[in-house]
Amino acid sequence: MASWTEKYRPAKLSEIIGQEEVIKKVKEFLNEFSNGNGKKAILLGGSPGIGKTTIAHALANETNSEIFELNASDFRNKERLKKVLKPSIEQKPLIKEDKIILIDEVDGISEVDEGGLTEIISLIELSNYPIIATANNIWHKKLSSLRKKTIIIELKGISESNIKDTLIEILKKENKFVDLKIIDEISELAKGDLRAAINDLQAISNVKKEDEIILYERNKQEDIFTILKYIFQESAKLETLGILDKLDMSIDEIILWVEENIPNVYKGEELAKAYERLSKVDLFKGRIYKQQYWRFLIYENALLSYGISASKKGIKKGFFKYIRPNRILKIWLNNQKYAKKKSIAQKYAKNTHIGTKRALFEWYEIKNILRNPEVQKQLKLTEEEIEYLRV
Repeated sequence: MASWTEKYRPAKLSEIIGQEEVIKKVKEFLNEFSNGNGKKAILLGGSPGIGKTTIAHALANETNSEIFELNASDFRNKERLKKVLKPSIEQKPLIKEDKIILIDEVDGISEVDEGGLTEIISLIELSNYPIIATANNIWHKKLSSLRKKTIIIELKGISESNIKDTLIEILKKENKFVDLKIIDEISELAKGDLRAAINDLQAISNVKKEDEIILYERNKQEDIFTILKYIFQESAKLETLGILDKLDMSIDEIILWVEENIPNVYKGEELAKAYERLSKVDLFKGRIYKQQYWRFLIYENALLSYGISASKKGIKKGFFKYIRPNRILKIWLNNQKYAKKKSIAQKYAKNTHIGTKRALFEWYEIKNILRNPEVQKQLKLTEEEIEYLRV
């Protein structure tokens, strides 16, 4: 059975829903490129299933261009990437009038093999054809050099109503029936991922009994920049209380990000309210650590999310540049790293009958020993401690 996501993939930009502003910017980029102005590449960012790759293919169709596509995560070192990508930017199109280079998932290149990213940047500068790169998290620190060479365009998740309309249209074309409440549930659980919603619809379209249908909510981790934008610019509502759960980040680190960016968005009375609520977050944090009152975590989360968001008078439109915490974050991260180093040294010292101070003093000599999986198992190292040893 053919995949419905491929069968109903938009062939034209006009068929792509929910990304009108993005499409406008992509067209502007292509016009500038054709006129010999501006940058040679764009970086499309956003979570999976919202149309990044589809936009590239639709653009190629509308401009009668060949599309050369590669997944960057499959070419993790400089040599392999250069061997595949360089000929594509040098050779003229074989059949059609023009060519578009699509480099999918550039954030899939590992931080260890940074030569791959360096090669992409050098090839962008050499290219005679427009390049479209995609990434789930365009704000990852390893992509900082790539961001400087590209026009950054972020896609938003598809709205539930747009997903629902698309699913109903597909069912009409397939001459199939699914109860409307199931369609509503699919649209809600997809969390903006249209591709996932279509896959779910196809999977349950042949299920005969409604009680046999099982749907799962997409567990979509958000990046800190998206969460900050939500807290500082969107109106505070019930969903805001759970927004921090979407971050794969400790509460202490989130506090530093919020503290750094409050004055970039709020002014006057809003600023005072936000700082007052942030001080209460710090108060609860102290009680949690000193008195082990873990039930206060709910108040800490509520103040940091809903409390900060409700400090403003309404929705804040426009662009705000959210920045990384500098000195404070570096100090905190170094403290976190030292804490892991110390805990590993303590376990090693206990098993080898030496002092912790000696283990720390001889750290660089024993680090290679600690990287042995059997040693890690014997010392009962946590996943975080093992990850620390890999760095």
